[in-house]
Amino acid sequence: DNIDTADRTMTTAGSLALVGAAPGEDATVAARLRAAGAVLLGKCNLSEWANYRSTHSSSGWSGRGGQCRNPHVLDRSPSGSSSGSAAAAAAGLSAAALGTETDGSIISPANACGVVGLKPTVGLTSRAGVIPIAHTQDAVGPLARTVADAAALLGPLAGPDPRDEATGASRGRSLADYTVALSPGGLRATRLGVVRNLGFGRSPKVDAVMERALEALRDAGATLVDVELPAGQRAAAEAEEVVLRYEFRADLNAYLATRRDVALTREGYPPTLAGLIAFNAAHHAEELAHFGQELFVAAEASGPLSDPAYLEALETSRRLSGAEGIGAALRSANLDALVAPTGSPARPIDLVNGDAHGFGISGPSARAGYPLVTVPAGMVEGLPVGLAFLGRPWSEATLLRLAYAYEQATRERRPPAYLPTLPV
Repeated sequence: DNIDTADRTMTTAGSLALVGAAPGEDATVAARLRAAGAVLLGKCNLSEWANYRSTHSSSGWSGRGGQCRNPHVLDRSPSGSSSGSAAAAAAGLSAAALGTETDGSIISPANACGVVGLKPTVGLTSRAGVIPIAHTQDAVGPLARTVADAAALLGPLAGPDPRDEATGASRGRSLADYTVALSPGGLRATRLGVVRNLGFGRSPKVDAVMERALEALRDAGATLVDVELPAGQRAAAEAEEVVLRYEFRADLNAYLATRRDVALTREGYPPTLAGLIAFNAAHHAEELAHFGQELFVAAEASGPLSDPAYLEALETSRRLSGAEGIGAALRSANLDALVAPTGSPARPIDLVNGDAHGFGISGPSARAGYPLVTVPAGMVEGLPVGLAFLGRPWSEATLLRLAYAYEQATRERRPPAYLPTLPV
Protein backbone atom coordinates (compact mmCIF):
# COMPACT_ATOMS: atom_id res chain seq x y z
CA ASP A 1 0.00 0.00 0.00
CA ASN A 2 2.92 2.41 -0.51
CA ILE A 3 3.35 1.80 -4.27
CA ASP A 4 1.40 4.15 -6.53
CA THR A 5 -1.23 2.66 -8.82
CA ALA A 6 -3.45 4.84 -10.99
CA ASP A 7 -6.43 2.51 -10.69
CA ARG A 8 -9.34 1.86 -8.34
CA THR A 9 -7.08 0.81 -5.45
CA MET A 10 -5.81 3.54 -3.14
CA THR A 11 -2.21 4.22 -2.20
CA THR A 12 -2.06 5.37 1.42
CA ALA A 13 1.00 3.93 3.24
CA GLY A 14 -1.67 2.61 5.61
CA SER A 15 -2.59 6.14 6.71
CA LEU A 16 -6.08 7.61 6.75
CA ALA A 17 -4.45 10.87 5.65
CA LEU A 18 -4.00 9.60 2.08
CA VAL A 19 -7.41 7.99 1.65
CA GLY A 20 -9.05 9.49 -1.42
CA ALA A 21 -8.12 9.97 -5.06
CA ALA A 22 -5.59 7.59 -6.60
CA PRO A 23 -2.17 8.86 -7.70
CA GLY A 24 -2.00 10.33 -11.17
CA GLU A 25 0.19 7.55 -12.60
CA ASP A 26 1.55 4.13 -11.74
CA ALA A 27 4.83 3.75 -9.94
CA THR A 28 7.44 2.55 -12.41
CA VAL A 29 7.55 -0.91 -10.80
CA ALA A 30 3.76 -1.25 -11.09
CA ALA A 31 3.80 -0.11 -14.72
CA ARG A 32 6.57 -2.56 -15.56
CA LEU A 33 4.71 -5.46 -14.00
CA ARG A 34 1.60 -4.62 -15.99
CA ALA A 35 3.68 -4.38 -19.18
CA ALA A 36 5.17 -7.79 -18.44
CA GLY A 37 1.69 -9.31 -18.20
CA ALA A 38 1.23 -9.42 -14.45
CA VAL A 39 -2.21 -8.99 -12.91
CA LEU A 40 -2.12 -6.64 -9.92
CA LEU A 41 -4.69 -8.12 -7.54
CA GLY A 42 -4.62 -5.38 -4.91
CA LYS A 43 -2.71 -3.68 -2.13
CA CYS A 44 -1.28 -5.34 0.95
CA ASN A 45 -1.47 -3.87 4.43
CA LEU A 46 1.81 -2.67 5.86
CA SER A 47 3.28 -1.16 8.99
CA GLU A 48 1.97 2.40 8.60
CA TRP A 49 4.40 4.74 6.81
CA ALA A 50 6.68 1.72 6.35
CA ASN A 51 7.15 1.61 10.13
CA TYR A 52 8.72 5.05 10.29
CA ARG A 53 6.30 6.82 12.62
CA SER A 54 6.83 5.57 16.17
CA THR A 55 9.52 3.97 18.29
CA HIS A 56 6.81 1.82 19.94
CA SER A 57 4.90 0.57 16.90
CA SER A 58 3.34 -2.82 16.34
CA SER A 59 4.64 -4.19 13.04
CA GLY A 60 1.85 -4.80 10.56
CA TRP A 61 -0.54 -2.25 12.09
CA SER A 62 -1.90 0.68 10.13
CA GLY A 63 -4.71 3.12 10.71
CA ARG A 64 -6.30 2.13 7.44
CA GLY A 65 -5.80 -1.64 7.57
CA GLY A 66 -5.63 -2.54 11.24
CA GLN A 67 -3.35 -5.36 12.41
CA CYS A 68 -1.94 -7.79 9.84
CA ARG A 69 -1.36 -11.31 11.21
CA ASN A 70 1.22 -14.00 10.64
CA PRO A 71 -0.47 -16.91 8.78
CA HIS A 72 1.62 -19.51 10.60
CA VAL A 73 0.37 -18.47 14.05
CA LEU A 74 -2.28 -15.77 14.03
CA ASP A 75 -1.34 -14.05 17.29
CA ARG A 76 2.26 -13.69 16.12
CA SER A 77 3.65 -10.65 14.34
CA PRO A 78 4.18 -10.83 10.57
CA SER A 79 7.02 -8.36 11.19
CA GLY A 80 7.33 -5.41 8.86
CA SER A 81 7.12 -3.10 7.31
CA SER A 82 6.08 -5.14 4.24
CA SER A 83 3.88 -7.21 6.53
CA GLY A 84 0.93 -7.98 4.27
CA SER A 85 3.17 -8.72 1.30
CA ALA A 86 4.95 -11.49 3.18
CA ALA A 87 1.73 -12.81 4.71
CA ALA A 88 0.00 -12.85 1.32
CA ALA A 89 2.87 -14.70 -0.31
CA ALA A 90 3.04 -17.24 2.53
CA ALA A 91 -0.71 -17.84 2.43
CA GLY A 92 -0.80 -18.25 -1.35
CA LEU A 93 -3.13 -15.28 -1.80
CA SER A 94 -0.97 -14.24 -4.76
CA ALA A 95 1.78 -15.76 -6.86
CA ALA A 96 4.16 -13.22 -5.39
CA ALA A 97 4.15 -9.72 -3.90
CA LEU A 98 6.24 -6.59 -3.83
CA GLY A 99 7.75 -5.18 -0.69
CA THR A 100 9.79 -2.09 0.06
CA GLU A 101 12.80 -1.94 2.33
CA THR A 102 14.80 0.79 3.99
CA ASP A 103 16.23 -1.47 6.68
CA GLY A 104 14.67 -4.91 7.14
CA SER A 105 11.22 -4.24 5.71
CA ILE A 106 11.40 -7.03 3.11
CA ILE A 107 13.85 -9.35 4.82
CA SER A 108 12.32 -9.38 8.31
CA PRO A 109 8.70 -10.19 7.28
CA ALA A 110 10.00 -12.80 4.83
CA ASN A 111 11.82 -14.43 7.76
CA ALA A 112 8.79 -14.22 10.07
CA CYS A 113 6.31 -15.55 7.50
CA GLY A 114 8.56 -18.24 6.01
CA VAL A 115 8.99 -16.99 2.44
CA VAL A 116 11.77 -15.87 0.12
CA GLY A 117 12.58 -12.17 0.21
CA LEU A 118 15.06 -10.20 -1.87
CA LYS A 119 16.24 -6.69 -1.00
CA PRO A 120 18.10 -5.55 -4.13
CA THR A 121 21.03 -3.21 -4.52
CA VAL A 122 19.80 0.35 -4.11
CA GLY A 123 19.31 1.56 -7.69
CA LEU A 124 18.49 -1.80 -9.28
CA THR A 125 14.73 -1.20 -9.03
CA SER A 126 12.98 2.15 -9.38
CA ARG A 127 11.48 3.98 -6.42
CA ALA A 128 9.57 6.47 -8.58
CA GLY A 129 6.00 6.59 -7.31
CA VAL A 130 6.87 4.74 -4.09
CA ILE A 131 6.13 6.49 -0.80
CA PRO A 132 9.64 7.01 0.60
CA ILE A 133 11.61 6.89 3.80
CA ALA A 134 15.16 7.53 2.60
CA HIS A 135 16.44 7.73 -0.97
CA THR A 136 19.90 6.39 -0.13
CA GLN A 137 18.47 3.15 1.33
CA ASP A 138 14.99 2.57 -0.13
CA ALA A 139 14.55 -0.41 -2.46
CA VAL A 140 11.66 -2.38 -3.98
CA GLY A 141 11.92 -6.16 -4.17
CA PRO A 142 9.97 -9.42 -4.40
CA LEU A 143 8.49 -11.70 -1.75
CA ALA A 144 7.49 -15.17 -2.93
CA ARG A 145 7.13 -18.77 -1.84
CA THR A 146 10.14 -19.92 -3.92
CA VAL A 147 13.42 -18.50 -5.13
CA ALA A 148 12.36 -19.14 -8.74
CA ASP A 149 9.24 -17.02 -8.27
CA ALA A 150 11.25 -14.21 -6.68
CA ALA A 151 13.76 -14.35 -9.55
CA ALA A 152 10.96 -14.26 -12.13
CA LEU A 153 9.46 -11.17 -10.50
CA LEU A 154 12.77 -9.32 -10.22
CA GLY A 155 13.59 -9.29 -13.94
CA PRO A 156 10.79 -6.98 -15.10
CA LEU A 157 11.49 -4.61 -12.21
CA ALA A 158 15.21 -4.16 -12.78
CA GLY A 159 17.03 -1.56 -14.82
CA PRO A 160 17.32 2.18 -15.44
CA ASP A 161 14.32 4.48 -15.06
CA PRO A 162 14.50 8.18 -16.01
CA ARG A 163 12.10 8.90 -13.12
CA ASP A 164 14.67 7.66 -10.57
CA GLU A 165 18.20 9.00 -11.03
CA ALA A 166 19.76 6.33 -8.79
CA THR A 167 18.79 3.58 -11.27
CA GLY A 168 21.24 4.93 -13.83
CA ALA A 169 23.94 2.98 -11.98
CA SER A 170 22.17 -0.29 -12.91
CA ARG A 171 22.88 0.16 -16.62
CA GLY A 172 24.81 -2.90 -17.78
CA ARG A 173 24.52 -4.46 -14.31
CA SER A 174 20.95 -5.78 -14.37
CA LEU A 175 19.36 -8.79 -16.05
CA ALA A 176 16.07 -8.92 -17.89
CA ASP A 177 15.60 -12.49 -16.63
CA TYR A 178 17.16 -13.59 -13.35
CA THR A 179 15.84 -17.13 -13.65
CA VAL A 180 18.72 -17.92 -16.04
CA ALA A 181 21.04 -17.76 -13.01
CA LEU A 182 19.27 -20.58 -11.17
CA SER A 183 20.90 -24.01 -10.96
CA PRO A 184 20.45 -26.86 -8.46
CA GLY A 185 24.24 -27.20 -8.49
CA GLY A 186 24.81 -23.51 -7.84
CA LEU A 187 26.66 -24.05 -4.55
CA ARG A 188 29.42 -26.21 -5.99
CA ALA A 189 32.92 -24.71 -5.71
CA THR A 190 31.65 -21.60 -3.95
CA ARG A 191 33.23 -19.92 -0.95
CA LEU A 192 30.82 -18.62 1.67
CA GLY A 193 31.67 -16.61 4.75
CA VAL A 194 29.76 -17.58 7.90
CA VAL A 195 29.45 -14.26 9.75
CA ARG A 196 29.75 -15.45 13.32
CA ASN A 197 29.16 -11.99 14.83
CA LEU A 198 25.98 -11.35 12.83
CA GLY A 199 22.95 -13.08 14.38
CA PHE A 200 24.73 -16.18 15.66
CA GLY A 201 24.67 -16.76 19.42
CA ARG A 202 21.42 -14.85 19.95
CA SER A 203 19.08 -17.85 20.16
CA PRO A 204 20.11 -21.48 20.79
CA LYS A 205 17.10 -22.73 18.82
CA VAL A 206 17.89 -20.54 15.83
CA ASP A 207 21.55 -21.56 16.07
CA ALA A 208 20.50 -25.23 15.86
CA VAL A 209 18.59 -24.53 12.64
CA MET A 210 21.59 -22.64 11.28
CA GLU A 211 24.02 -25.46 12.00
CA ARG A 212 21.81 -27.79 9.94
CA ALA A 213 21.70 -25.15 7.20
CA LEU A 214 25.50 -24.85 7.20
CA GLU A 215 25.84 -28.62 6.92
CA ALA A 216 23.48 -28.57 3.94
CA LEU A 217 25.62 -25.89 2.30
CA ARG A 218 28.73 -28.03 2.76
CA ASP A 219 26.98 -31.10 1.42
CA ALA A 220 25.95 -29.12 -1.66
CA GLY A 221 29.58 -28.27 -2.43
CA ALA A 222 30.25 -24.97 -0.69
CA THR A 223 33.41 -24.22 1.27
CA LEU A 224 32.54 -22.41 4.49
CA VAL A 225 34.89 -19.96 6.17
CA ASP A 226 34.17 -18.35 9.53
CA VAL A 227 34.46 -14.56 9.30
CA GLU A 228 33.37 -11.52 11.26
CA LEU A 229 32.12 -8.12 10.25
CA PRO A 230 34.71 -5.55 11.30
CA ALA A 231 33.96 -3.35 14.29
CA GLY A 232 31.97 -0.23 13.64
CA GLN A 233 28.44 -1.49 13.04
CA ARG A 234 27.08 0.17 16.18
CA ALA A 235 28.48 3.51 15.04
CA ALA A 236 27.04 2.86 11.59
CA ALA A 237 23.60 2.18 13.06
CA GLU A 238 23.73 5.40 15.07
CA ALA A 239 24.69 7.33 11.95
CA GLU A 240 21.83 5.65 10.05
CA GLU A 241 19.31 7.10 12.51
CA VAL A 242 20.51 10.59 11.59
CA VAL A 243 20.38 9.83 7.86
CA LEU A 244 16.81 8.54 8.02
CA ARG A 245 15.54 11.57 9.94
CA TYR A 246 16.94 14.02 7.41
CA GLU A 247 16.00 12.08 4.28
CA PHE A 248 12.50 11.18 5.46
CA ARG A 249 11.46 14.81 5.86
CA ALA A 250 12.89 15.87 2.49
CA ASP A 251 11.74 12.82 0.53
CA LEU A 252 8.26 12.57 2.02
CA ASN A 253 7.57 16.27 1.47
CA ALA A 254 8.54 15.84 -2.19
CA TYR A 255 6.22 12.84 -2.55
CA LEU A 256 3.26 14.45 -0.77
CA ALA A 257 3.43 17.37 -3.19
CA THR A 258 2.31 14.91 -5.92
CA ARG A 259 -0.91 13.87 -4.11
CA ARG A 260 -4.16 15.76 -4.49
CA ASP A 261 -7.74 15.28 -3.27
CA VAL A 262 -6.89 13.05 -0.32
CA ALA A 263 -8.12 13.38 3.24
CA LEU A 264 -5.04 15.38 4.27
CA THR A 265 -5.62 18.16 1.76
CA ARG A 266 -9.42 17.99 1.76
CA GLU A 267 -9.37 18.77 5.48
CA GLY A 268 -7.13 21.77 4.91
CA TYR A 269 -3.78 20.41 6.08
CA PRO A 270 -0.68 21.16 4.00
CA PRO A 271 0.72 18.17 2.05
CA THR A 272 3.84 18.02 4.20
CA LEU A 273 5.23 16.04 7.13
CA ALA A 274 4.15 18.89 9.40
CA GLY A 275 0.65 18.57 7.97
CA LEU A 276 0.64 14.81 8.67
CA ILE A 277 1.66 15.39 12.28
CA ALA A 278 -1.26 17.78 12.71
CA PHE A 279 -3.66 15.42 10.89
CA ASN A 280 -2.71 12.53 13.18
CA ALA A 281 -3.19 14.68 16.27
CA ALA A 282 -6.66 15.65 15.04
CA HIS A 283 -7.50 11.98 14.37
CA HIS A 284 -5.99 10.64 17.56
CA ALA A 285 -8.57 7.93 18.14
CA GLU A 286 -7.99 6.36 14.72
CA GLU A 287 -4.27 6.96 14.22
CA LEU A 288 -2.59 7.37 17.63
CA ALA A 289 -4.63 5.07 19.88
CA HIS A 290 -1.90 2.42 20.12
CA PHE A 291 1.35 4.35 19.59
CA GLY A 292 2.56 7.80 18.75
CA GLN A 293 4.54 9.63 16.07
CA GLU A 294 7.87 10.29 17.76
CA LEU A 295 9.85 9.60 14.57
CA PHE A 296 7.67 12.03 12.62
CA VAL A 297 8.36 14.78 15.15
CA ALA A 298 12.10 14.09 15.21
CA ALA A 299 12.29 14.10 11.41
CA GLU A 300 10.33 17.36 11.17
CA ALA A 301 12.95 18.97 13.43
CA SER A 302 15.80 17.99 11.10
CA GLY A 303 17.55 20.41 8.77
CA PRO A 304 18.24 20.45 5.02
CA LEU A 305 20.23 17.76 3.18
CA SER A 306 23.11 20.24 2.92
CA ASP A 307 23.57 20.08 6.70
CA PRO A 308 27.13 18.90 7.60
CA ALA A 309 25.71 16.62 10.32
CA TYR A 310 23.67 14.76 7.70
CA LEU A 311 26.53 14.50 5.21
CA GLU A 312 28.91 13.18 7.85
CA ALA A 313 26.38 10.63 9.08
CA LEU A 314 25.71 9.41 5.52
CA GLU A 315 29.41 8.94 4.81
CA THR A 316 29.94 7.11 8.12
CA SER A 317 26.93 4.82 7.69
CA ARG A 318 27.84 3.80 4.14
CA ARG A 319 31.57 3.36 4.72
CA LEU A 320 31.39 1.32 7.93
CA SER A 321 28.66 -0.94 6.55
CA GLY A 322 29.90 -1.21 2.96
CA ALA A 323 33.58 -1.07 2.04
CA GLU A 324 34.76 -1.43 5.65
CA GLY A 325 31.95 -3.84 6.64
CA ILE A 326 30.46 -6.35 4.20
CA GLY A 327 33.10 -5.56 1.60
CA ALA A 328 35.95 -6.17 4.01
CA ALA A 329 34.46 -9.48 5.17
CA LEU A 330 34.06 -10.65 1.56
CA ARG A 331 37.63 -9.66 0.70
CA SER A 332 39.07 -11.27 3.81
CA ALA A 333 38.85 -14.79 2.38
CA ASN A 334 38.00 -14.23 -1.30
CA LEU A 335 34.34 -15.09 -0.72
CA ASP A 336 31.39 -15.30 -3.11
CA ALA A 337 28.86 -14.27 -0.44
CA LEU A 338 28.22 -14.17 3.29
CA VAL A 339 25.63 -16.19 5.22
CA ALA A 340 23.92 -15.58 8.57
CA PRO A 341 20.61 -16.28 10.32
CA THR A 342 18.04 -13.82 9.01
CA GLY A 343 16.38 -13.13 12.35
CA SER A 344 14.34 -14.31 15.31
CA PRO A 345 11.15 -16.35 15.10
CA ALA A 346 8.04 -14.15 15.10
CA ARG A 347 7.21 -12.51 18.42
CA PRO A 348 3.66 -12.14 19.78
CA ILE A 349 1.62 -9.18 18.56
CA ASP A 350 1.49 -6.55 21.32
CA LEU A 351 -0.54 -3.39 20.68
CA VAL A 352 0.01 -2.31 24.30
CA ASN A 353 3.81 -2.22 24.43
CA GLY A 354 4.70 -2.43 20.76
CA ASP A 355 7.10 -4.86 19.11
CA ALA A 356 9.19 -7.12 21.32
CA HIS A 357 12.41 -6.93 19.36
CA GLY A 358 14.51 -10.02 18.79
CA PHE A 359 17.34 -9.73 16.30
CA GLY A 360 17.67 -9.15 12.59
CA ILE A 361 20.70 -8.87 10.34
CA SER A 362 19.46 -6.48 7.65
CA GLY A 363 21.30 -3.40 8.93
CA PRO A 364 24.71 -3.62 7.23
CA SER A 365 23.24 -4.44 3.79
CA ALA A 366 20.60 -1.72 4.17
CA ARG A 367 23.07 0.99 5.13
CA ALA A 368 25.54 0.00 2.43
CA GLY A 369 22.85 -0.33 -0.25
CA TYR A 370 23.99 -3.91 -0.93
CA PRO A 371 21.70 -6.85 -1.85
CA LEU A 372 20.39 -9.45 0.58
CA VAL A 373 18.30 -12.60 0.03
CA THR A 374 16.57 -14.71 2.68
CA VAL A 375 15.25 -18.23 2.14
CA PRO A 376 13.36 -20.49 4.61
CA ALA A 377 15.77 -22.61 6.63
CA GLY A 378 13.61 -24.39 9.18
CA MET A 379 11.07 -24.07 11.96
CA VAL A 380 11.37 -23.22 15.65
CA GLU A 381 8.31 -24.34 17.65
CA GLY A 382 6.09 -23.92 14.60
CA LEU A 383 7.59 -20.56 13.54
CA PRO A 384 9.79 -20.10 10.46
CA VAL A 385 13.36 -18.84 10.43
CA GLY A 386 15.45 -17.99 7.39
CA LEU A 387 19.01 -18.20 6.12
CA ALA A 388 20.35 -14.94 4.65
CA PHE A 389 22.82 -14.55 1.79
CA LEU A 390 24.63 -11.18 1.69
CA GLY A 391 26.65 -10.00 -1.30
CA ARG A 392 28.39 -7.24 -3.20
CA PRO A 393 26.48 -4.55 -5.09
CA TRP A 394 24.73 -5.86 -8.21
CA SER A 395 25.29 -9.51 -7.19
CA GLU A 396 21.59 -10.44 -7.21
CA ALA A 397 22.14 -13.19 -9.80
CA THR A 398 24.81 -14.79 -7.62
CA LEU A 399 22.72 -14.58 -4.45
CA LEU A 400 19.67 -16.03 -6.18
CA ARG A 401 21.79 -18.89 -7.57
CA LEU A 402 23.12 -19.72 -4.10
CA ALA A 403 19.72 -19.42 -2.43
CA TYR A 404 18.07 -21.55 -5.12
CA ALA A 405 20.64 -24.33 -4.76
CA TYR A 406 20.19 -24.28 -0.97
CA GLU A 407 16.40 -24.29 -1.33
CA GLN A 408 16.44 -27.24 -3.73
CA ALA A 409 18.77 -29.21 -1.45
CA THR A 410 16.72 -28.64 1.71
CA ARG A 411 13.12 -27.71 0.79
CA GLU A 412 12.50 -26.29 4.25
CA ARG A 413 9.54 -24.03 3.44
CA ARG A 414 6.35 -25.09 5.18
CA PRO A 415 2.83 -23.92 4.31
CA PRO A 416 1.15 -21.90 7.07
CA ALA A 417 -1.05 -23.71 9.57
CA TYR A 418 -3.16 -20.71 10.67
CA LEU A 419 -2.86 -21.72 14.31
CA PRO A 420 -4.71 -19.29 16.60
CA THR A 421 -1.80 -19.43 19.03
CA LEU A 422 1.16 -21.66 19.83
CA PRO A 423 0.28 -24.81 21.83
CA VAL A 424 2.73 -24.07 24.63
